[in-house]
Amino acid sequence: MQGHIKIGRVFGIQLGLHFSWLLIALLVTFSLAGHFSGVNPHWGGGMIWTTALLTGTLFFASIIIHELAHAVVARMRGVPVSSITLFALGGVALTEKEAEDAATEFLVGIAGPLMSVFISIICLLLAAAFGWSPETEVLKQNTPATAALVWLGYTNIALAVFNMIPGFPLDGGRVLRAVIWWITGDVSRSTRIAARIGQIVAVLFIVWGVLQFFSGAGFGGLWLALIGWFLLTAASGSYAQAAITQTLRGLRTEDLMRRDCETVDGRMNLHEFIEENLLKMGRRCYFVMIDNRFIGLITLHEVKQVPRGEWTNKQVADAMRPLEDLETVMPNTPVSEALDKMMRADVNQLPVISDNHLAGIISRSQILEILKARTELAV
Repeated sequence: MQGHIKIGRVFGIQLGLHFSWLLIALLVTFSLAGHFSGVNPHWGGGMIWTTALLTGTLFFASIIIHELAHAVVARMRGVPVSSITLFALGGVALTEKEAEDAATEFLVGIAGPLMSVFISIICLLLAAAFGWSPETEVLKQNTPATAALVWLGYTNIALAVFNMIPGFPLDGGRVLRAVIWWITGDVSRSTRIAARIGQIVAVLFIVWGVLQFFSGAGFGGLWLALIGWFLLTAASGSYAQAAITQTLRGLRTEDLMRRDCETVDGRMNLHEFIEENLLKMGRRCYFVMIDNRFIGLITLHEVKQVPRGEWTNKQVADAMRPLEDLETVMPNTPVSEALDKMMRADVNQLPVISDNHLAGIISRSQILEILKARTELAV
């Protein structure tokens, strides 16, 4: 997910805050302050705002734990997770590849809601230990700790229920996709069905939110419509991705990759490389080699990072992107997976590596051309 702030790593997984999170954090804090002032107005402004800030912080921590549950189960099932990003409507764990079987998809999808239920139970048990009783004090909590724990308990239950709505890409949609996948044995078909249901659910959210807004619900109605819009966008994207995967089914990177890669010696003077290769040959991407060993890649992007006055003093290897920083694929990698990796990394080509040697290159333009041809011929 583009446009986010990195805040650290947990279990090797990069945590980030999408810029839209800043808005929701502000709204949640103000909402909590209003809630706590209604619960116990005698606390005073300082106590109310302090409790609101701490409770909001714990709420977003619970969302991270929810996403970490997805990530831990995914890793246990052989699906690498590179990052978790909090955004306006929750969080998303970014996996480096899709689940390989229905059971993995089911377990990864259900892990987050189960963790939210677990957090809810812990919070309500702690509140009960402090004297709270659901029979007599649903809305009246005597201490800030009790009030915060009760709110977190009920909110995490609501979060679990919301996420289990059977609309892809919500967790419930992933569980639904896993069930359909298990029944049909067809992951692409299951994704399309779950995404279509997700689109229907999203439209219902939008319609209901608009009706609520004009019925006097105010911001609550707009919030429902916003959730619906987000779900509609995500479900539509998932449906399109499933269609692409289906169209590219059976193709491997070795089927499309170019084996006659343009290479350049890493010891070549950078200014000479620019004059003789980039400006005369017109190619934008070169693989950097030293003694027939692939060590990196250089494009116009890397060249532009070097001040013009330093071109004559640097070698190509000084400006290149090193191999360890590159996304790569293998010859047997599905083309749909290669395209997905390019989109995630925001690059236009990927080196194809076989037995630690450069075997070729596959580009986004190559994939889009074959995708267009197959679509037109309905292959």
